[in-house]
Amino acid sequence: MEHRILGNTGRNVSIVGLGTWQLGADWGNVDPAQTQAILAASVEAGVNFFDTADVYGDGKSEQAIGRFLADNPGLDITVATKMGRRVDQKPENYTLANFRQWVDRSRKNLGTDTLDLVQLHCPPTPVFSSNEVYDALDTLVAEGAIRNYGVSVERTDEALEAIRRGSTASVQIILNAFRLKPLDEVLPAAKAANVGIIARVPLASGLLSGKYTKDTTFAENDHRNYNRNGDSFDVGETFSGVDYELGLKAVAEFEQLVPSGATTAQAAIAWIAAQDGVTTVIPGARNVDQAKANAAAASVQVTEEFDAGVRWIYDHYFREAIHPRW
Repeated sequence: MEHRILGNTGRNVSIVGLGTWQLGADWGNVDPAQTQAILAASVEAGVNFFDTADVYGDGKSEQAIGRFLADNPGLDITVATKMGRRVDQKPENYTLANFRQWVDRSRKNLGTDTLDLVQLHCPPTPVFSSNEVYDALDTLVAEGAIRNYGVSVERTDEALEAIRRGSTASVQIILNAFRLKPLDEVLPAAKAANVGIIARVPLASGLLSGKYTKDTTFAENDHRNYNRNGDSFDVGETFSGVDYELGLKAVAEFEQLVPSGATTAQAAIAWIAAQDGVTTVIPGARNVDQAKANAAAASVQVTEEFDAGVRWIYDHYFREAIHPRW
């Protein structure tokens, strides 16, 4: 497993990490024992970066990671969590007092005095340009509650604003074969500023696994059911905002690019990790086999022909609808 330094944190993280939204039961119910097995399998496969959030299962994801770390002391694991989605999405709610409350809750859930990395969780756009917000985050670092902070964004302009702040350690952004806009400006700017890039939704909510058809159904409590039209949060978080049936057609084209010996999902993850400026990719896993397979994507080689094919698919199917939106 290759490792890269995460921005200005000084921490070496695996190029394939583990996203743990699924472990919070927002993708259908997950058995607690299965959750621990997924975390263990990921670490055994070389993963040392977990991404979570205080709202994933209302803290269940953080708590699961906390139990795993308590049961496995001494592991060199970097845990990134997120905060800000537990209140109405108004800029005035992003205050030091609220930050302290949210961070204290996450520290308790994760069983640690100091959080490795805290990310603002896709807040309202004005938050990214608020001096008071960054001052508050700096205060939490000075107080020892957090080591570093970053942002999770919906849009590239939000990412660029955060990158301009010298204290931002990382930007988490949707980047996959169906969402290429971050390649234009965000990745070069982040690399120049020594800001880490955490690529999320790498499989477009599973579309790029190649396992779905037009007849696939999702559980009632799965966001791929209830948020397909953006009814609960930004539609770009579900299937990367692409039309589901059009996405299936694009996946059929993508599968023709997959190198021998790799799965469709592994090829999709490997392509992201190969992009200049990406630090780590954070696919989720619903079971142990998925966790192992995702980690194995780190060894898949991406050719120039493969990269060119991905860009053709995006231009042909998605650029007109997707590029202007995020």
